[in-house]
Amino acid sequence: MNRFFTMLLCTAFANNIQAQELFTYTEPASNMPVKAIGIRANNFVMQPRVASQKTAYNVAPEIMVGLSKKIMVHGEAFFGNKMNQFNFDGASFYAKYRFLSNDDVHRHFRMAFYGKVATSNIIINQNAIDLTGRNSGAELGLVATQLINKIAISAGGSFVNAFDNGNNNKLGAIKNANKAINYNLSLGKLFLPKTYENYNQVNVNGMVEWLGQTNTFSGKTFIDVAPSIQFIFYSKARLDVGYRFPLIDHLKRNYNKGFLVRFEYNFFNAF
Repeated sequence: MNRFFTMLLCTAFANNIQAQELFTYTEPASNMPVKAIGIRANNFVMQPRVASQKTAYNVAPEIMVGLSKKIMVHGEAFFGNKMNQFNFDGASFYAKYRFLSNDDVHRHFRMAFYGKVATSNIIINQNAIDLTGRNSGAELGLVATQLINKIAISAGGSFVNAFDNGNNNKLGAIKNANKAINYNLSLGKLFLPKTYENYNQVNVNGMVEWLGQTNTFSGKTFIDVAPSIQFIFYSKARLDVGYRFPLIDHLKRNYNKGFLVRFEYNFFNAF
């Protein structure tokens, strides 16, 4: 069923290849405006790989700052309902430097480097490396984004290295498998409005993203697909709803599918 749904999405996007370059699961090469501050509430409802496990709920409040036209930073905290109680799981810091920007009428191409460091204090019990609350570690990557009229295409790759977690939660048996390559491809289209008139119009974007990881020690891989819909209100507020599920799932994860609901609000010229 998942493969059939993915084929339908790919066909729809191929036939209507006309988006706004704001993706749900990945960051594009573009930055937010200078002196802007954004706040996010990221809500994850993750379904377990094993039927006996409970559905997990995680929330990640996030703040973003546009320091210059080339540099933006994010700070994020992670909370989850593991062990039958809601706890603080960790935090991360992300920075992006846009080094290339070729702009033209109704199109542009941009490239950026990014880096991320994360800390987590939960028990390590999966082989996949996840810097959104499950692993302490560092990531360094490159992303390129092309915008043409109403369509945006973005692709990226990164190297990620996991460390021991806090509270004496060691990598243990997987200490040799603590490095991986991440890669992604994102495709989005602006569906509404058909004709742009003013800032008060609600923008509706549809997108599909492919998210993968290959462990450099074991060679095992997962590749997920994540369709989503996005609403932008008054060019300041944003609501994303997405569902992520695996196409290839050979790299052990406790939770391999689930929903993401994100609300974001941006303050322009905030400082």
